[in-house]
Formats: sequence, C-alpha cells, structure tokens
Amino acid sequence: MRNRLFHSIVLLALAVGIHDASATDQPNVLFFLVDDLGYSDIGCYGNTLHETPNVDRLAREGIRFTDAYAACAVCSPTRASIQTGQYPVRFGITDWIPGARMPNTPVKEVFTERMLPVEAVTVADAFKGHGYRTAFVGKWHLNDKGQKTGFPEEQGYEVNIGGYHKGSPPGGYFAPFKNPKISAKPNDHYLTDRLGDECIELLGQYSKDRNIPFFLMLSFYTVHTPIQPKKELVRYYEKKLAKHPSDPWKNPKYAAMVHSMDENVGRVLEALKSLGLDEDTIVVFFSDNGGVEELTSCYPLSGGKGLYHEGGIRVPLIIRKPGMVEAGAESAAIVSSNDLFPTLLDMAGLPLQPAAHKDGRSLKPIFENKPFEGHAALYWHFPHYHGSGETPCSATRVGDYKFIRHYEDGKRELYNLKDDIGETNNLVNTMPEKAAELEAVLEQWLVEMHAVIPGPDPTYDPSKPFRKVKRK
Repeated sequence: MRNRLFHSIVLLALAVGIHDASATDQPNVLFFLVDDLGYSDIGCYGNTLHETPNVDRLAREGIRFTDAYAACAVCSPTRASIQTGQYPVRFGITDWIPGARMPNTPVKEVFTERMLPVEAVTVADAFKGHGYRTAFVGKWHLNDKGQKTGFPEEQGYEVNIGGYHKGSPPGGYFAPFKNPKISAKPNDHYLTDRLGDECIELLGQYSKDRNIPFFLMLSFYTVHTPIQPKKELVRYYEKKLAKHPSDPWKNPKYAAMVHSMDENVGRVLEALKSLGLDEDTIVVFFSDNGGVEELTSCYPLSGGKGLYHEGGIRVPLIIRKPGMVEAGAESAAIVSSNDLFPTLLDMAGLPLQPAAHKDGRSLKPIFENKPFEGHAALYWHFPHYHGSGETPCSATRVGDYKFIRHYEDGKRELYNLKDDIGETNNLVNTMPEKAAELEAVLEQWLVEMHAVIPGPDPTYDPSKPFRKVKRK
C-alpha cells in the first residue's frame, strides 16, 4: 500500500508539473537497448571482425563512455535499473526472471522477485507525465509467465510491441514469432528487422505532429540466444574469417547477429534523419550485460555474461544529441545504468525526480564540461549461481579499485582496473588494507539495501554431483 501511495504521489507531482510540450523545444528520446552485447562487440570499442558502421557513426557523432556499467551481469535486474534509476536489489530483482536454481549447492540461493512492481515509477512514467508520447518495442523481461500485469503498457508506455515476459524470442528469430505482443504480418521474416520496421513506422506517425515529443525505446531481443542469424550474413563472415582471421573474435554466426542489429540501428537512425527529427532527438545506445563467453570475447576485459569480472558488467554506452553533446567525445567517468533515467530527464530540460531515480546521477554536466559529481562507489549483489560458473557474490568499484566477495568459499578479489583491466592480478593479499576498506564500503551498502545474504544450504549433500565453478 505504501508503495502504491508513493507511486501515486510521484505521478501527481509529475502531472502538476506538466506544461504544454508544444510551447517548448523539448527533445525527443530514442533509446537502443541490446541484449547480451559484449563490451567489445562493436567496432568503436575495438572489435576487428564485426562490422558495425552505424553504431560506430553514432559514436563519432556523440560521446562514447569507456567505463559504463550494467547494474547486473544478467538481464532482468539491469532492465529494472534502466526503467527505475534504482539498484534492482531494492526491488528484490537480483537474477533474471524467474531465474534457474542449480540443485544441490553448498550455498542456498536467494529467490528473485518475479516482477518489477507495477507501482514503481519508470522513466516512461516520468516522460509521459510531461506530455511525451511513449512507446516500447522489443524485449521486456520484467515479469513472469502467467502474470497479467507488469507489461510495458502498465509501466508508462502507451504503445507496447513485443514486450513480453520471455527473455529470449518465444518463436526464435524467424517467423512465425509466436509473441502475443507482436501481431503477425504476411511479410514477416526476421525478428530484428521487424522490430526496426515497427520503430520506423512509429517515427513516421510521430513526425506528423512535431509539437508533441516522444520517448521511444527499441529493446532488441538480439544478440541473445538462440543464435539464429541470416544465412547470407553467416557466409559473408565465414569468407571474411577465411581471408582475415580475427583474434579473439571467431564466430561467424554471432557476428551475423551483431551485423543485423547494427543494420537496424542504421535503418532507424536514417528514418529519424529523413523525417527531420535527428537534430531534435537524444539517442542512447546501451547493453544490458556483457557478452556470453562461449559466443564472443569481451577482450580486453575478463569474463562475460553472468560473471562479476569486468566482462560481465562493463558495457558499451553511447549518447548523441546535436548541439548538446560534443561529437567524437570520450569519457572515462564511472557511470551506471542507474544514471540513464535522470540523465535523459536533465537533457530534456525536465525536472529531476530524485525520489524515483534515487540511485542515479545525471551525466549532463559531462556534456557541458562541468564538474561531474559521480558515484563514490558502484555496487552489485548476486546471491545466485549462474551457468557461466559464477557463485553467489557481491562487488563494488571505488575509483580505480574493484572488490568482489564470494559467499560459497569466502574468496575475496581486489583489482586495480587502471593498471589491470583484465583482472589478472588479485591484490587482496598484497593490499589487505585497501581490500578491507572496500569490503567495509560494500558491507555498509548491503545493509542499507536490506540485501539478503546467502548462507549454507542445510540440504547440500557433497556426495552428490555438483558442477564445479569455473573461476580463476
């Protein structure tokens, strides 16, 4: 009841603050969210195999962040963070929804919540409350099977195309898509293209009344499994690899999936330009977690999706806004998915809502070359096992240092990311005071978040099979 009351109060405050959008020059927002895209899966982040000219051009026209983080190494928690500007542990969402419990584990996993609360104030609520048209296209994954609420249309989005409880495309990437939130069309072929088509159609509708700004999120299902690329693109990358071997990227099928994503980023951006909307639109490009190690490499980072080394949580972030963001800029500011909600409000000239996006910081001062009051620390809490080999753990980054605490075996890790981005040298024994300092910071945050710390599982039987952890 208290949460619903808070939600109502915040929305009322937004409604009171509504002004005539037609009388202002408020910018539009176009947000590209890619699923499982690794830090170095695109050219402007160092990839030598994948061809991503459209995302690369977006980086040349905007600002590229080198130290941007997802709130979790798996998708649903990060998605909750993007929508709310809060650490997902506040909502009890600490794993993908509903998660997969590994049997017979030494540590008893903490079950994740199965839905982002409907009463949570989202970034779409905030923009809608200021007269924006709002639309969501693609993967949602913030509620669970059988739930009748918690879809984008209950979370501030007036239009929902494809937002469903599934984490991977229900029918795969080729038609029929078998998604109740996507109506079948006679010319359906490839899901990534269909989502691009839907955004282009929405942009066409929005261009007819430019006095009303829009907030549009295109949340690709790709490059999440199943890996189902277009055959002609697979052949192209097979030939490319035969002529020019690329180390460490060697997967032609995965490269083809990335290629299709980039093509559709380009198609949507070209529509934005042809409609004369590009100068008035903030564009964001982000990934919900790191890439899957079996499919790609996050080099020079260590690990990938599911792991709390950098490859699991450090992701690409690009923001473009002509006249506000310097073209070709680069920032090493330590930023988070929590920051996107307040940043977009601030860039749009709308009042911040700190009671809603309480864990985020606006990045706008960075664009204005002003002092940026960043985060004293960033935090992660994952009381689960993951197929990547990760065990229940918590982590924090403070300045150049990163600390990880594991709950199964008590292992502690400390890295200087400035000197050791690949996390090859664990400093916990050579810098015990620094390790203790960061662990104290982490512990204080866990207490503040009321985080549930996993303990021994009394039903664990060491004589039964248990998949050992792949961890250095």
